[in-house]
Amino acid sequence: KYHLPALKTALIWIHVPQKADDAVVARKRFAFEEVFCIQLEKQKERKLWQKETSFIIDKGEEHIKMFTKRLPFAFTNAQNRAISGILEDFRKGVPMARLLEGDVGSGKTAVAASTAYAVVTSRPKDQNYGTLQVAYMAPTEILARQQFENFISFFSHLPIYIGLITSSGCQKFPSKVNPHGATDISRSQLLKWVANGEIPILVGTHSLIQKTVKFKHLAYAIIDEQHRFGVNQRKALVHKEIRVPHLLSMTATPIPRTLALTIYGNLDLTVLDELPPGRKPIITEPVAPKDRDATYEKIRKELQAERQCYIITPRIDEPDPDKEFAVQARSAKAEAKRLQEKVFPEYVIGVMHSKLKDTEKERVMEEFKDGKIHILVSTSVVEVGVNVPNATVIIIEGAERFGLSQLHQLRGRVLRSSHQAYCYVFTESAGAKTVERLHALKTAKNGFELAEYDLKFRGAGELSG
Repeated sequence: KYHLPALKTALIWIHVPQKADDAVVARKRFAFEEVFCIQLEKQKERKLWQKETSFIIDKGEEHIKMFTKRLPFAFTNAQNRAISGILEDFRKGVPMARLLEGDVGSGKTAVAASTAYAVVTSRPKDQNYGTLQVAYMAPTEILARQQFENFISFFSHLPIYIGLITSSGCQKFPSKVNPHGATDISRSQLLKWVANGEIPILVGTHSLIQKTVKFKHLAYAIIDEQHRFGVNQRKALVHKEIRVPHLLSMTATPIPRTLALTIYGNLDLTVLDELPPGRKPIITEPVAPKDRDATYEKIRKELQAERQCYIITPRIDEPDPDKEFAVQARSAKAEAKRLQEKVFPEYVIGVMHSKLKDTEKERVMEEFKDGKIHILVSTSVVEVGVNVPNATVIIIEGAERFGLSQLHQLRGRVLRSSHQAYCYVFTESAGAKTVERLHALKTAKNGFELAEYDLKFRGAGELSG
């Protein structure tokens, strides 16, 4: 179909081309071969996957409506389409493998919770007792705790137990003492309840894939921010049982459709391309070094209106002056100190980065959530899923050091409410490339447009890497 040269010809042409076109054609052949082999491997995986048997979950849209009508927001058409697609897969008896791709704040968690409701209200085959189970895996402890709280808010009216398992402890909801809250329980007790099927929903970090975690009827595995897990970790969650559970991977890192179909050829793709009504588009402004002080004044106005602010830096510590090639960029620790002393002495400033202990990270996040910390200076650890609706401003320092998708993810931190949100992008370099990229960040309506731009701008990278 594509009139590609044979292998022998292509090898000669790529090494000793007679004319420029020969080299291009030969290169095309090898590029095609690489993608073809990836596709072949994915299709093989897919065929093997479809040989497995899975739980048949026969619940319709009406059943889900009983769950969703209690929620304080209406679902978008894209969310309803996603739910219908997942329910259809549930009925087939072949394990589902689906990637739910949606922009920051498009409501992926609500889709996951609604479809989980269909699972935990179903019984195992030929049994009139017990329920099927759902496992929800998140990449960080902060995120796992947050999704645990989200699931509690979704399911609190139902007689359904929800468990949380992370390396620093386990919790169960509802607690006997406080029916509206969760309680700490021992790991062995939690594992026992999961193994005998008493806890239908288990949220956790990598702890979920340890050998000690055994389920009774695991029917549905949800993997959040799926690009943060390795292939083997994803397999470990899915191959825990005799029957393979349905798999829903979720990602907010938008990938152009053409690329997604190549890389995730073994997954069906569902895209959430609408934002919930009432969200105002975020105002993004690149800021030159000379306008820094004027921007701080704009932020002060937001803080006076009792809003909160993120400041993102590329480094944790100051660069070592003796080191060659050390990244010369602002650091979280020094920036927090400078802002506290010289710019915002009247506000409480917190610091967040990956070297802090987990308990310390949690304390800082809780205080920021409760409004005790007004400005959070952080590295990109808050990139994914952190949810503080009252934060409406984000400053990104050294923006040329972040990828476009990452900048888009970071700015999504302040897209969590119906207040107007602002993103100020500070750069150290004024090169034409930097200006062009930041202009794309400013004008793109959503992450998919940005991803298309990034693909044109930087190329596809290594597909199998």
